[in-house]
Amino acid sequence: MPVLFALFALVIPRLLMFLLWFFTDWFRGMFDTLLWPILGFIFLPTTLLWYSAVQHWFGGQWTFWPIVGLVLSLMTDVWSKHGRGGQPEHQPPRRTRASRRTVPA
Repeated sequence: MPVLFALFALVIPRLLMFLLWFFTDWFRGMFDTLLWPILGFIFLPTTLLWYSAVQHWFGGQWTFWPIVGLVLSLMTDVWSKHGRGGQPEHQPPRRTRASRRTVPA
C-alpha cells in the first residue's frame, strides 16, 4: 500500500501538468523557452504547478502566502525523491567483541 501511495504522489503532479498543457492554455505565455517546463516536469513538478498558480491566481505577486506555498511545494518535491523519508535502512545488529567469544572445547 505505501508503494501505491508513493507512486500516486509521483505521478499525479505530472499527470495534472500533462492535462493542463494539452487541454488548457494554463502555461501559454508563461515561459520564454520550453526548457523550464520540461525541467520542471522532470525534477520539480509540484513547484512548477505552484509557480504557474501564483502567476494566474496572485498576478505574479510573491507575497507571504505564495512564498509559503512555494516552500511547501519545494519540500514536497525534494522529499518525494528521498523515498523512505530519510529513515535508515534496516541493518543487522553489529557484532561486538563480547559476542565473538568462543566456547572452549
